[in-house]
Amino acid sequence: MGVPEHHVADLSKAAEGSARIAWAGREMPVLAEIRRRFEVEKPLAGQRLSACLHVTTETANLVLTLKAGGAEVRLCASNPLSTQDDVAAALVAEHGVSVFAIRGEDQATYYRHIRQCLESSPTLTMDDGADLVSSLLLLGRGELAKAHPEVRALGEKLGEAGCQALVSGVLGSTEETTTGVIRLRAMERDGVLRFPVIAVNDSDTKHLFDNRYGTGQSTIDGILRATNVLLAGKVVVVAGYGWCGRGVAMRAHGMGARVVVTEVDPVRALEAAMDGFAVMPMAEAAKVGDLFITVTGNCSVITLEHARHMKDGAILANSGHFDVEIDLASLREAASEIRDVRPNVEAYRFPWGKTLFVLAQGRLVNLAAAEGHPAAVMDMSFANQALAAEYLVKTAGRLQPKVYRLPADLDREIARLKLATMGVKCDVLTPEQERYLASWREGT
Repeated sequence: MGVPEHHVADLSKAAEGSARIAWAGREMPVLAEIRRRFEVEKPLAGQRLSACLHVTTETANLVLTLKAGGAEVRLCASNPLSTQDDVAAALVAEHGVSVFAIRGEDQATYYRHIRQCLESSPTLTMDDGADLVSSLLLLGRGELAKAHPEVRALGEKLGEAGCQALVSGVLGSTEETTTGVIRLRAMERDGVLRFPVIAVNDSDTKHLFDNRYGTGQSTIDGILRATNVLLAGKVVVVAGYGWCGRGVAMRAHGMGARVVVTEVDPVRALEAAMDGFAVMPMAEAAKVGDLFITVTGNCSVITLEHARHMKDGAILANSGHFDVEIDLASLREAASEIRDVRPNVEAYRFPWGKTLFVLAQGRLVNLAAAEGHPAAVMDMSFANQALAAEYLVKTAGRLQPKVYRLPADLDREIARLKLATMGVKCDVLTPEQERYLASWREGT
């Protein structure tokens, strides 16, 4: 097997990466079951699949499943700090997968890698944050000026007809993040989406588990690895009470923190209050918090004005997909000094005499300062990805250019497989119960 086209940090790390991929695979039995079926049925045969995902051990197991299904896979990173270089090396050197990802890559390299994934003329795409799809659609619309220069160069090389052919060749896409789904629904609303997208994030077996338990545990893990602070007794401010925020708040509370939630949605704010957490605007929370964690999917959640009111020594962390939730540009401009004090910890000293600590450059703290979600929860998320790719091939030409959920029967099948691998059984409806639920005639 020859070495495919790639751009990774160090191929000599391949053996280390393979061992870690195998370790994660032990915790991913649902995906392994799908892979065994894919090896036989080859449902993705002939498909060119380009994926912009976090390059981790769990993602590697997904890639190997897609490859087992017959797909030719190209992979680039969906975040400059989430790539595990040994994993990237192993996929290239030992599995023949084209990977374009280097931990710490700059923005130009990030988009050059996206361009390299698009150069294969993919028939399927996968996204973590919708950067791949948005770049693709800008090319298809001829809006080269709005694309990153690296992507624009591909558009100029292909020409208008080539860009149209590139987009029209895509059967469909999948999206795994809340942030990405928000962007994709905006694309659908604006009428620019050109192919169907499965919002994997909306599957119950994804967001109820990955977002809540995965983000909850991995976010706390990243913060503790970066800082080694004691959470017990600390006031932890969680911005956002979606499924990710619920998970972070639950885990912080479980470690003895006093949790404050900030929200813009009154229903979620009410839920947080009834879950026992203090709820207040960020302007008030800024004055009492010791540790701030943003998980909203929005921008400027923590601003310079909030920072002015924070305690000396407060810690700021983000677990939302993009590095816009903390307004770091304003903080950098106002700071009199910025220096590294620990790996993944920067101290911002301000003229008014206080120092704040920013983790992982405001990027995903669970992936930049730790290893991301545990494999056992990514097992279900990536099962959704694999089945979504298969579903898009089966339904090619029959779906509109809209955002869809994975069919409920596939969602339940993933849950059934997960329960089986855990040795857990649940009840099934009797024929009598099925008739009762289907009838409107029986009442009081």
